[in-house]
Amino acid sequence: MKTLALLLAAATIATQGVHAQESQKKSVAVTVYNNNLGVVKDKRTVNVASGTSEIKIVDVAQLIDPTSVHIKLNGSVLEQNYQYDLVSLDKILQKYIDREITLTGENNERLTGKLLSVTGNQIVLQRSEGGLLMLPNIDKYRLSVESLPQGLMTRPTLVWTVNAPKSGNQDVEVSYQTQGMNWHAEYVAVLNSADTKMDLNSWVSVENNSGATYENATLKLVAGDVNMIPNLPVLTGGPSAEYGNAAAFTVLQLQEKSFFEYHMYNLQRPTTIANNETKQISLFEAANVAVNKKYVYRSGSYGDAKVNVMVEFENKDGNQLGKPMPAGKVRLYKADGESIEFIGEDKIDHTPREEKVSLRIGDAFDIVVEDQIMSSKRIGDYITEATYRIVLKNRKSEDIVVDVERYLGVNWEIIDKTHDYEKKNASTVLFHIPVAKGKETTLEFFVRTSL
Repeated sequence: MKTLALLLAAATIATQGVHAQESQKKSVAVTVYNNNLGVVKDKRTVNVASGTSEIKIVDVAQLIDPTSVHIKLNGSVLEQNYQYDLVSLDKILQKYIDREITLTGENNERLTGKLLSVTGNQIVLQRSEGGLLMLPNIDKYRLSVESLPQGLMTRPTLVWTVNAPKSGNQDVEVSYQTQGMNWHAEYVAVLNSADTKMDLNSWVSVENNSGATYENATLKLVAGDVNMIPNLPVLTGGPSAEYGNAAAFTVLQLQEKSFFEYHMYNLQRPTTIANNETKQISLFEAANVAVNKKYVYRSGSYGDAKVNVMVEFENKDGNQLGKPMPAGKVRLYKADGESIEFIGEDKIDHTPREEKVSLRIGDAFDIVVEDQIMSSKRIGDYITEATYRIVLKNRKSEDIVVDVERYLGVNWEIIDKTHDYEKKNASTVLFHIPVAKGKETTLEFFVRTSL
């Protein structure tokens, strides 16, 4: 609506001088965590008067947690306020109730009077010449007021009352936490034709919805699961996190190091983090990473009897990796002889060095399973016996091995079986079942369980 642009322009003019800052930005550093948290360290040069005076810092995050603010200066802080009642048409009109405003129509018709009521686009004026004027729609009018009402700000502002020993310019450092900032990793992997190697690229995406832009900022990213206390009674708050272990990345834009129980990534150049922006930065590249493709069937799981296709790899130096891998989504591609095609995706958690990564990328089309309980009976108050039969049909043109897992509970014993097994853990049995191409294999085992 026309009135909004006019009012905001007028408000900006009105604030010149009123909110003019005596501070000059010197540097800014931003640390972004995985859990909707950013920590901002903002250094500015401020002209501070001796004795008691007021310092204003504009352009802070709109989603700042005011209880987390810390200021460092030569002097003492007597009081802190976070002013975030931002200018809008509705707020200006609300504050002008019982005060005079002027409306100008399309033919320069001017209406002046005391504003008595504002509801959406409807207003009620008490005209100076007498009588009430009720306008059901003010879209066709330009509105003007004398000045910006006290208390409204054009930008979120931190205000301190300080006591300084002397006058002059000094560096003031302000740090605070803000919500609306996050980052996560994305990985793109391309398998070779034999499904034995892959090329892996990693990117980080930094999201800034905090309500502020950080120009030429020093950027750090912290990966890890940091404890946060929920539901604190703060204005707009947020908690924290951090990451590390120096590794020689292929792309050294982000230098990684250990930090407390987390890992930290430092961007090796300043960058501007604009509000309402997602920024992507290359993390690392690794070629010829050895992978193992597996077929896994989890017997007794809910839903259809599907065989999962898994891709596993070791996050080790000897496998072209050996880097802390932040949590994120892994997308896998493979060439079909003409172009690279998407074949599936999965998420990984924060994964340290020397650990295995397992990705479920889909279900096998050409492997069919028939899963049945052939018999089940109770032979005592706490003992049950059951016979399981699992038929695996391989409709592929190559021999395969299917890993069959079955949850059996805590106390179990296999009395008879057609294939050897191993204990995956205390409650799960694992069979490695070879199935020739175009053939089928039947796995059968007899189990006694007790409570």
